[in-house]
This record gives sequence, structure tokens and C-alpha cells, in this order.
Amino acid sequence: MFEFTWFWAGLLLPLPYLVYRFAKPVHQQAAVTLPQLPDGIGQHQKRSQIGLITMSLIWIALLTALARPVWYGDPIEINPDHRDMLLAVDLSGSMSIQDMVTPSGESIDRLTAVKNVLTDFIKARKGDRLGLVLFANHAYLQTPLTFDRKTVEQQLDRTVLGLIGQATAIGEGLGVATKTFINSEAPQRVIVLLSDGANTAGVIEPLEAAKLAAESNVTIYTVGVGAEEMIQQGLFSNRVVNPSQDLDESMLTRIAEMTGGQYFRARNPQELSNIYQLIDQMEPINTAQQTWRPRDELFRFPLAFAFALSCLLVIFRRARG
Repeated sequence: MFEFTWFWAGLLLPLPYLVYRFAKPVHQQAAVTLPQLPDGIGQHQKRSQIGLITMSLIWIALLTALARPVWYGDPIEINPDHRDMLLAVDLSGSMSIQDMVTPSGESIDRLTAVKNVLTDFIKARKGDRLGLVLFANHAYLQTPLTFDRKTVEQQLDRTVLGLIGQATAIGEGLGVATKTFINSEAPQRVIVLLSDGANTAGVIEPLEAAKLAAESNVTIYTVGVGAEEMIQQGLFSNRVVNPSQDLDESMLTRIAEMTGGQYFRARNPQELSNIYQLIDQMEPINTAQQTWRPRDELFRFPLAFAFALSCLLVIFRRARG
């Protein structure tokens, strides 16, 4: 968007004409009488039209610069008090178990169910800085904290099982997530940890990592994923098994309680979706926003034009002698 900040400067445009038209003329001194003058001395010389046009352009350019032309870029919205939220996702081998039954009766693996629900959750977190931590044998920061929710969504969609091993390093995942908050100045810092097992790897115990998170004022919400019953086909008959027998619910509950968070249980995709909707309510999105536009002052261009014309006018008059 283009505008003149001091548009009233345009009112000065007729000022030179008004001065010329109404100002009192300067009285000339009495002429000196000489016995003889060269031919043509007493004739009036024609006023230079080029000089008049040049001076008019200089005046217009100066008024344009005085009016402060400004170009505004597209508006940018920022949240003065944003929230930092890290999503810690389990990529252990057990996340491939197909025990998550959709409302249509289709069985999908746990990681696919997590991706589907988290994608909607990420899209809804406008105003928060989001990040992604993945853990299996070890943990690593997949996506640093960013306002670019599309990037977080794409990085989550590209995750595959077996990428970083088959074990479950819950403590290390929490440790990496907590470390990411070291330079964060956000008043609210949240970790949403999702796992389907117990801590079987890593260099730090989960409760020790939770203690460090609590000392750093980080709130942790834990989610246990996996059905409690699953029909397993045998050689002669089918039997009902518990695919979530390795899920350490007591540990996940303790982690959440130590940091002021809460533990949730997701046995199917619908429950998982409800959990993330509940987390949305418990950690509401900050709606306070500030909007600003990049601004570029353009007065330097008409000012430079006026200076260039002034130089040409001086050169022109000197050339005429």
C-alpha cells in the first residue's frame, strides 16, 4: 500500500505563483542616460521556457519529498506472548502394531493414527511456536521451535518407523525437548509426549528428565497409545491378547504429575483425537496479536530528482552566460 504521510504538503503547490502574482514588485533604480547605446540593449529578452519548466519540476519534487511518500508491505501478525510447544513422538518398533480401529472398522497402525490426529492438532495451534522431537533408540530434535506450522506438519508426515531404531528412549526424548527450551522466553512451555511402551533405552531416566523439566517450568502432558484387546489369529484358533501390556502407565502418570500436566489413555483414533481436543482446551491458544507492516520511506527519490534538476539548471544558466 502506498500513501503520503504528510499529504497536506500538496497545499503549498500554488505558493510560487501566488508570490509572483500578489507580492509587491521590487522598485528598480533610475536608469542612467548614456549618449549612445549598442543596438538591442533596450529590448526585453524572452524568458526561458526551459528554466521555468525546470524550476516548476524542482518545486513539485520538493513538495513530493516533503509529503513523505511511504510504501507499506503486507501486514505481519505476531503474538507478543506466544506459547512454545514441543511434540515428542515415539518411533519404536511397537508403533507398527495395527490395533487402532477407526470408526469405519479399519485397523491402522499406531503411528498412522498419531500422524492423522497430530496433523489436525498442529493446524489448530495458530499463534504457538511448535517443534517436533522423535525418539526410539535415541532422541533427536527433528524440527526446532517455529511459527511455521506447515513445516512441522510436513516433518511429521515424513517420519517412518525404524528410522532411529526399535527401542523406546522416553527419558532421552524428554531431555532433548527440555533442552530445547533453554533459550526460550515464552511464558508457557509445554511438552506433549506420546508413547506406547516403557523406557528401554537412552542415557537418562524418564523421572530424572521430568524433574529437570519441572525445574525449568515446563508442563508435560503424556499420552499412552494402544488398544487393550486385540484378536490374534493362531494356527488352530483365534485368541484375545493385550497389545499394550508393555505400556508403563504408572511412569507416564508420574511424569505428568511432576510437571503439573496430565496423563491420557488413547485406545483408538477417536480417543486420541478427543485427548488432543482436551489438551487444546487446557492449553488455550493465545488470541492476543499485534499487527505491523514493513515500511519503506521513499522521500529520498523525489529529493534526489530535485537536486539533479537544480544542478542542471545551474549548468544551463552558466552556459548562457
